Amino acid sequence: MGRLENKVAFITGAGSGIARAAAFLFAREGAKVVIAELKPELGKATELAVRDAGGDALFIETDVTKEDSVKHAIAETVARYGQLHVLYNCAGGSIPQDAPVTTVSLDVWQHTMSLDLLGPFLCCRHGIPELIKAGGGSIINMSSVAALQGSFGLHVYMTAKGGVISFTRALAGEYAKQNIRANVICPGMVLTERVKQRFGGTAGTPPTPQAEAIRRRLQEHPFAVGQPEDIAHIALFLASDESRMITGAVIPADGGLSAY
Repeated sequence: MGRLENKVAFITGAGSGIARAAAFLFAREGAKVVIAELKPELGKATELAVRDAGGDALFIETDVTKEDSVKHAIAETVARYGQLHVLYNCAGGSIPQDAPVTTVSLDVWQHTMSLDLLGPFLCCRHGIPELIKAGGGSIINMSSVAALQGSFGLHVYMTAKGGVISFTRALAGEYAKQNIRANVICPGMVLTERVKQRFGGTAGTPPTPQAEAIRRRLQEHPFAVGQPEDIAHIALFLASDESRMITGAVIPADGGLSAY
């Protein structure tokens, strides 16, 4: 019997990166997986690949920054599978235009806050009532090592991800009596395709000065660079009943970046 047998998991951003890795892993462990993805070509590809691997998956086109889209996606999930047990809010990320507060464009604020903080908020707003109906469940939010330190220079992203931590703790306290757990993962450098392109990790893409600074820093932290599957395995543990005593936790999956 799989670790997520008979559970339904809603994963945002599952067309790529960490969330895509989680979709495969969750399905392999018995979950019915909803791929809530903005880009249809990515979402459909993940759905097909998970099914080809023997899993049960459903792609629903979802813009996590739009309440009507999120509400529809949750409703479609329950219509298809009957219940919801795991809410994994993984869609998000920073953009190259992020900068210190005195110089950053307010357009960056609007984009980043909508994706990284409003997105999880809306998914919880409409997902939690379904978790309650199912008798409880697990919420997994994604923050970042950037929220645990003050030296990354991405002030909007850091603010949004810091908000995710506070929001997750609030959820843990508010819904514990409804048998809902809420935890947050703070990854270090994860080598998704987006990150490789952003930081010059692919052929023909020159590294940025910011990337060079991060690489020098990572030399002191050999465990701080990982693959999407590394974070997906942590999410699997938090989604499963194995972690039933863990709620309100901030898990720094950053190879010690925030510790030394």
